[in-house]
Amino acid sequence: MTDDKDVLRDVWFGRIPTCFTLYQDEITEREAEPYYLLLPRISYLTLVTDKVKKHFQKVMRQEEVNEIWFEYEGTPLKWHYPIGLLFDLHASNTALPWSITVHFKNFPEKDLLHCHSKDVIEAHFMACIKEADALKHKSQVINEMQKKDHKQLWMGLQNDKFEQFWAINRKLMEYPPEDSGFRYIPFRIYQATTERPFIQKLFRPIASGGQLHTLGDLLKDVCPSAIAPEDGEKTTQVMIHGIEPMLETPLQWLSEHMSYPDNFLHISIIPRPTD
Repeated sequence: MTDDKDVLRDVWFGRIPTCFTLYQDEITEREAEPYYLLLPRISYLTLVTDKVKKHFQKVMRQEEVNEIWFEYEGTPLKWHYPIGLLFDLHASNTALPWSITVHFKNFPEKDLLHCHSKDVIEAHFMACIKEADALKHKSQVINEMQKKDHKQLWMGLQNDKFEQFWAINRKLMEYPPEDSGFRYIPFRIYQATTERPFIQKLFRPIASGGQLHTLGDLLKDVCPSAIAPEDGEKTTQVMIHGIEPMLETPLQWLSEHMSYPDNFLHISIIPRPTD
């Protein structure tokens, strides 16, 4: 991969200032103060909110404490989506800090997966990495790794260790010199205005004529509504890690540098603010 290490660092260390408040109907023994935290964009809510949970449990009776879940303006937040994706999709044009409501009751079974332990997060994370490598390298790279390498990827994410993670992840971002890129690009496109979870299909980084496919090429193919007509007004924003990449950006470069630790490009299509 081309070594733009500063980009990798900027992506890894992206943070979202967040204010957690307890839902008003939760029963407490005394008033629950809000809890402020800088959330890592690349991680998962259930992985980085142990302190939030402890903070609010202090003011609650133990019998009132069930599985914790989070909500933003009425929308339950899917813990198995990376935090940065959740913010881009639901809150990217709101004022900071991001205001998240904490619940301990009435778990929304239809909207959220249960997450009873860190093992559940690890299993989800590793399944995503394996799926991404099946697309990129027919699973050859991940299958040649040892179990300790898989563990190092997970521990690097869990403990927020950039060097530890990238020492292994670098191998997943390489391709043979005779190829110009990955076999297919692992991506998921999410639309704020639809109930559909996400769009995902096979898409090569290189066109049949040898030229590099761009972000614009991908969107034209799988989500044309995200591209403004030449004579029309732009009504949407295309967000990755809180920024709007140029549509001319090569997909291969984006995949190497702007993927989340699960090795997927998570692309949000949101309505452009009208103000």
